[in-house]
Amino acid sequence: MKFTLSWLKDHLETDASLDEIVETLTMIGLEVEEVDDKAAFKAFTIAKIVSAEPHPDADKLKVLKVDTGSGDPVQVVCGAPNARAGLIGAFAAPGTYVPGIDVTLGAAAIRGVESFGMMCSERELEISDNHEGIIDLPEDAPVGTPYAAYAGLDDPVIDINLTPNRPDCTSIYGIARDLAAAGLGTLKDGSVEPVTGEGACPVDVTIEATDLCPGFALRLVRGVKNGPSPLWMQKRLIAIGLRPINALVDITNYVTFDRGRPLHVFDTAKVKGNLVVRRAKDGETVLALDTREYTLGADMCVIADDNGVESIAGIMGGEHSGCDETTTDVLIESALWDPMNVARTGRDLGIVTDARYRFERGVDPEFMADGIQLATRLVTDLCGGTPSETLIKYGEPTSKEGELVGESGHHYHEVDFPLTETKRLTGLDVDREESIAILEKLGFKAKGAIDGDTIRFVVPSWRPDVDGKADLVEEVMRIHGVNEIEMRPLGSHAAVNGRILTTLQIRTRLARRTLAARGMHEAVTWSFIPEDHARAFGGGKPELKLSNPISADMSDMRPSLLPGLVAAAGRNADRGFGDTAVFEVAATYESDLPEGQRRVAGGIRRGTATLEGAGRHWDGAAQAVGVFDAKADAFAVLEACGAPVDRLMIERGAPDWFHPGRSGVIKLGPKVVLGYFGEFHPRALEALDVTGPLCGFEVHIDAIPEPRAKATRTKPVLALSPFQAVRRDFAFVVNGDVAAGDIVRAATGADKALITGVKVFDIFEGASLGEGRKSVAIEVTLQPRDKTLTEEELEKVSAKVVANVEKSTGGTLRG
Repeated sequence: MKFTLSWLKDHLETDASLDEIVETLTMIGLEVEEVDDKAAFKAFTIAKIVSAEPHPDADKLKVLKVDTGSGDPVQVVCGAPNARAGLIGAFAAPGTYVPGIDVTLGAAAIRGVESFGMMCSERELEISDNHEGIIDLPEDAPVGTPYAAYAGLDDPVIDINLTPNRPDCTSIYGIARDLAAAGLGTLKDGSVEPVTGEGACPVDVTIEATDLCPGFALRLVRGVKNGPSPLWMQKRLIAIGLRPINALVDITNYVTFDRGRPLHVFDTAKVKGNLVVRRAKDGETVLALDTREYTLGADMCVIADDNGVESIAGIMGGEHSGCDETTTDVLIESALWDPMNVARTGRDLGIVTDARYRFERGVDPEFMADGIQLATRLVTDLCGGTPSETLIKYGEPTSKEGELVGESGHHYHEVDFPLTETKRLTGLDVDREESIAILEKLGFKAKGAIDGDTIRFVVPSWRPDVDGKADLVEEVMRIHGVNEIEMRPLGSHAAVNGRILTTLQIRTRLARRTLAARGMHEAVTWSFIPEDHARAFGGGKPELKLSNPISADMSDMRPSLLPGLVAAAGRNADRGFGDTAVFEVAATYESDLPEGQRRVAGGIRRGTATLEGAGRHWDGAAQAVGVFDAKADAFAVLEACGAPVDRLMIERGAPDWFHPGRSGVIKLGPKVVLGYFGEFHPRALEALDVTGPLCGFEVHIDAIPEPRAKATRTKPVLALSPFQAVRRDFAFVVNGDVAAGDIVRAATGADKALITGVKVFDIFEGASLGEGRKSVAIEVTLQPRDKTLTEEELEKVSAKVVANVEKSTGGTLRG
């Protein structure tokens, strides 16, 4: 929301400086994003042309002698047709930045004649689009003085960042009201004097969509003369980034910013019949004022006549009935629209306008009639004409539960405000009189005490964001001063503080730290991915498609982190960074239900980005990443998050986007799936248009069971055995489809007290074993605790190992 300082002072009587105003705005919640103090215009000087001689080598150029007030005339080469001796205009010396052409001047020779500066046009100083000649000032313009102060170009522009809950401050008058309440001046009378009309408005209005249009005001002004708006209005509109069009359109834009009241004007000659406010017909089209044709839906609200749609309600008018220099009779419209419908229509059509910005936040319903009176006053003052009486129609009241409806059909409501709530919620001790004074300055009306220190306030019509007592506490707090809240240290408790973070938050941080420590870079990818990427990774469900995607390539919620990470690795490879290792800890989506959102840690490695490092080395060829790199990353995350890694199982059956022979599923027991890892299937990489050695993993950190609560957080006693460990080797002949992990688990379960480790150290396949058979050799570590094992005890444990493996896998001890 932009406004100039002089515009603000139209509504606020104050002696405060620009710095004081800016500081106060931020303190009361209207954060100032930028202040343009117009320093760029301070270098321009009012100067007089003493003489104008033809250029010796150019017919269209003149050599001017310019008096800048310093006493010595300056030579300037100028091509303006109106340059003449005696003309007084705006002069820019060498070194001056000219904003209209984005150029910093320097002394230069033009066709052999030196020029030390330039005489400026209105476009070069961003006054208007006029570039046909240089600025021509009256004879009494003071030569040698700053041009910015003379022309009003030194008016600072303030840009504030409005939160969506402050529709009242989408008007400069509303901002002035807040500043006055903060003690920075006095709010001027904002009442609007009615303009008497002659005769009834000849164009009638029918509100068919009564739920979408709470009110509609219309007025005809005959005999207007539409042309450029006055210079003071153009300057203000240009200063806030608007382009002046003509007086009628500029008036509507001016009232929109001045009072937060969007308006629209129709050329009466182009309107056929009466106006109807209705829902659009599905597929109906309209050519809007931005010269684009829009296809409307059945849930959109429009203003139509016998010709068809003339305006998209609350958003933009139609080109057909727009006002131009030929307009002589104008219909001024001031209406109310359903905020949700305006927001939805604007989003569906992709239209962002100043009217939509205000209507979707909530326009003051009580200013609808005053808004058309104000616009009528400006039209008759600037364009002439004779107004008719105002036609006002009402739709359904927009009241909510607990609200009251006034005679006009607009709602208002009351809030009971216990004054002690300010102290309880903010710590500020604001006395009764100040609290009431603050709220009354903001427009709240006190109806009197209803219970001790509880006062009932009527909420003003321009504050639809105020619903309860906490909102009133916020109003008192921000005007009294957030900086007045006393800073106090957090009180300490007698007991040790409990855990603050949730288990999932702790695991998220641990997963990030672990993967970063393994040489991987954290990435943040989009939660929305293309449909073909989603389908390649198990997604593409209809309920996970976005109804209004921000682009065609972001149509589906991601079922996995891997497509985004793989695509990121592909983009890096295309730019010469082929060896990448990236990870992300974020949400994935299995359904549109709350339980369908999962917390996942995922990562990928490409090229030679192994744990030991990436790139070539002198002592041998670089090894490409593979399934075991992904497995190590997955297990590192699981261990960091507290999963019992010693009891995890790895099985076949990873999802289709992994290579079927180089991947695995990590399980805790037969049902709980904790994650997947492996090298990617070529078909999945082809769908993402990515090549190269790629492996990856995904771990569902929300599936890891919570650790059991312990009576104490003290670590158990470290018990080290004084006896030497014993290692025994076994080789089992099994079918070729038996996993080595099954053999390891069977051997480990033979005696969990003595057996502390089992690992595979050899696999052999050959004709001597038979077709489809293999030999798997394992090393079993036995750690006695209380005595040295005898030979009989070792044989007994060995027999258990052999029996367990034979029972679980069907394998036999190799002779």
